Formats: sequence, structure tokens, C-alpha cells
Amino acid sequence: MIPLIWQIWIALALDFLLGDPRWLPHPVCLMGRTALALETPARRLFRNERLAGIVVALVIIVGSFLASWGILFAARSISPLAGDIVSIWIMYTAVAARDLGAHSRRVLKALDERDIPGARVHVSYIVGRDTENLNEAGVVRATVESVAENTVDGVLAPLLFAVLFGPVGALTFKAVSTLDSTFGYKNERYERFGWASARLDDIANFIPARLSLLFIAIGAALTGNLPVKTLTVGFRDARKHASPNAGFSEAAFAGALGIQLGGPVFRAGIPAEAPLLGNPGEELERHHISKANAVMIAATITATLLLTITRGFIENMSMV
Repeated sequence: MIPLIWQIWIALALDFLLGDPRWLPHPVCLMGRTALALETPARRLFRNERLAGIVVALVIIVGSFLASWGILFAARSISPLAGDIVSIWIMYTAVAARDLGAHSRRVLKALDERDIPGARVHVSYIVGRDTENLNEAGVVRATVESVAENTVDGVLAPLLFAVLFGPVGALTFKAVSTLDSTFGYKNERYERFGWASARLDDIANFIPARLSLLFIAIGAALTGNLPVKTLTVGFRDARKHASPNAGFSEAAFAGALGIQLGGPVFRAGIPAEAPLLGNPGEELERHHISKANAVMIAATITATLLLTITRGFIENMSMV
């Protein structure tokens, strides 16, 4: 059998090499489609919107846990090698570092070609705000904020859950994250129905978001950015954010890059205020997207190294 810590490294390498090919069925897509398919029946069955949302969330989370455990158990009953392959595949699908970088690079490519309308379209795929009227600085800000937030729930958190609980833990976390992406909106349709999805995501990301300050600071140091400001701005500004978790990585990236993030946005034509994170510094320019991606990759490798070393140390100590 391949030890779990090496399986995690193989899964990460596969993500860096392959990303998420569109032709390959992906568990997250299945989770999202299933959640949406269950929404209407649940609303009809339960008059209480919050209860309906809780039921759907439990079905998706428990179903994902049982499905991943069952598939893994079946594979291991065939052979240890088959079990290792399935375990690696599950963890590979749970990490999205390459796709996160690819989405932001599409925005950067459009900006480099002076195609602001195209950049607005590309950034609209990765943020939940209106983008049709953004100028170049607004597009850059939205992209960097997306990279910062998704560094936690798309990369660091799945890695932590994989280290702690193996492939089943990683995929169960992705179920929670997918529910939040599907229903966790503060609008008339989902404020009550998506309550459970949003709260469970807050709980699942609580520790990863706070650990991200360390990983992002080391990533900043490795990429020639500002590790000290990563920590000082991260600790100072994180709790200004409305989200209990998103502020940590966004403030950390603002400090790392020497820029200021946050501020007003529009969602469905309605203005929404957001606090400023970071110190007034450099004007937001397209090269900050490349810098953010570099910090994200370095933080990902750092987190994997530190987490797997820690697990290996604990395992060795338990055998003494």
C-alpha cells in the first residue's frame, strides 16, 4: 500500500499536471447538480425553508460520505493497489489549484490583449458580483480576491481534510463547500434555504482559514513578496470581513502583495459595502494577478509539505 502522505503528494501532482479536464466526470459537478435537483422537492415537502435546506444539505453530505467510503471499500476489496488508485483519484478531484490559476490567467490574458469586455466575462465566472461595468483595476481586484478566497476552500482546506481524514474526509469537505457555492447566498431565494449550507461551510473552513495565514506568509516569502505584512495585515484586518473565514486569506494576500482589497461591489444591480483590507499602497495592476497565483502555488506546496510532515511525525511517534 502507498502511505497516505505519498498519496496526497501524488494527488497534488496530478492536479498541477492535469487540472480538471472538462471531458472527465467530476464529483463536485455531480454534487451540485444533485443538490439543485433536490431543491424543488424539498421545498414542496417542507414548508419551512430552513428545514428544507437542512435536509438537502444532510442528504448531499451524508450521501457523499457514504458514496466515497463505499467506492473506496469496494476498490480495496479488489486489491490494495486498486484502493490506492481510487484514494488518489478522490483526493485529486478535491483539490483545484491548477483550475484556480487557469481561470485567473484567462482574465490576465484578456487584460494583456486590452480586451476589457473579455476580461469582465472571464472574471464573472469566478466571482459573485456584477462585472459588466468594472474597469481594469476592478477586474484585477475581483480576480485577486477570488484567488485569495479560493486558496482556502479550493486548495488548503481539502488538503487539511485529506491529511486528517483521508480521501473520504476530503470529498466530504468538498460536499460542504459545493453546497455553499450552490445555496450559500444572502438573497431572497436562499437566505433561509441556504442557511445550513453557509453555516456548515463556515464551520468546515474555520481552522483552514486561520492556518492559511502561516502558509500564505511562507508562500509570500518564497515568491519575493511581503511575508511580514502578510501576517500583520492578516491578523489586523481579517475580522473586518463579513465572512468569518474569507477575511483571513483576503487580508493575507493584500498584505503579501502590498495592495488594498475590498470596498464596494454590486450584486444583481444592488450596491453592497465591503471593508477595505490592507494598506493603501500600489495601484492594482494586472501583474498582481500573476503575483497572487505565485503566492497561491507556493502556499499550496508549503501547506502540503508541513501537513504531511506533521502527520508522518505523529504516525511515527504513535509506533514508538
